[in-house]
Amino acid sequence: MATLICPEHPSPVADAEALRKACQGWGTDEKAIISILGRRNAIQRKLIRQAYEDMYQEDLVKRLESELSGDFEKAVYRWTLDPHDRDAVLLNVAINQLPIPDYRVIIEISCIRSHEELLAIKCAYQIRYKHSVEEDLAQHTTGDIRQLLVGLVSVYRYDGKEINARLASFEAEILHRVISEKVYNHEENIRIITTRSKAQVLATLNQFKDDYDTKITKYLKDDSSHEYLSALLTAIRCICDHHKYYEKVVRCALNKPGTDENSLTRVIITSAEKDLKEIKELFQKRNSMPLEHAVGKETSGDYKAFLLTLLGKED
Repeated sequence: MATLICPEHPSPVADAEALRKACQGWGTDEKAIISILGRRNAIQRKLIRQAYEDMYQEDLVKRLESELSGDFEKAVYRWTLDPHDRDAVLLNVAINQLPIPDYRVIIEISCIRSHEELLAIKCAYQIRYKHSVEEDLAQHTTGDIRQLLVGLVSVYRYDGKEINARLASFEAEILHRVISEKVYNHEENIRIITTRSKAQVLATLNQFKDDYDTKITKYLKDDSSHEYLSALLTAIRCICDHHKYYEKVVRCALNKPGTDENSLTRVIITSAEKDLKEIKELFQKRNSMPLEHAVGKETSGDYKAFLLTLLGKED
């Protein structure tokens, strides 16, 4: 469930006027920006952007970029975009990250978003960057990691719940054989993870656990220095239980020496309208404290206020 708290029928014109006022004068009124944009859903934000452009012949997103700074600016900018366009931006930033692409973000979007959402994100990517996601990924990656990532973003998986139990048993055996031989980059591994429906992958992994008394993730060492293996594990975790995966991303982001604001922002802004409540519940169970408390402790200023608003904190 979503954590976002917003009114049912706000006036886009009134919101646009208030945002214009917040951006005028000697100092920006960050609190006003947070109180408006931090409590509007994607449809409402789109109407505000349109009203703002119609009234002032100016792009609201660009105006906010020029008025704000730091982690707060990045969070507000990405939040204000349409969700598909936002994910296209996240993909592009991840692909172009140096010295190597941030495969975690690429895998999150390709494995957690629905198939229809992924298609819309890829269309938004082409409109914005004049290249396909696959083209840019292939240019910035090589070898096994390229095959895995391009496979994940290229696929249009079957989205139904139906499974083939016999196929699950057969492919669990294949996975066990190639993983036992430590051939992690075997083409069968990539084929199963990148092409089967999520329900079928889950059935296969559950069969793997039943047949061999151990989760497949226990067979795959979590070695961040092994780029391909780490990426394969990330894909499996995103497909199996993305709430649990996101909780770990947030926990690690907050526990790092120096908060990982990029990861923290990404999870909150992409989940606030969907299932951030489930992630919050997992976080509290795992860490014995509310996520709001941890975020408040490790962040500050307007950035902190904005994240807490998206987390559902009442004024």
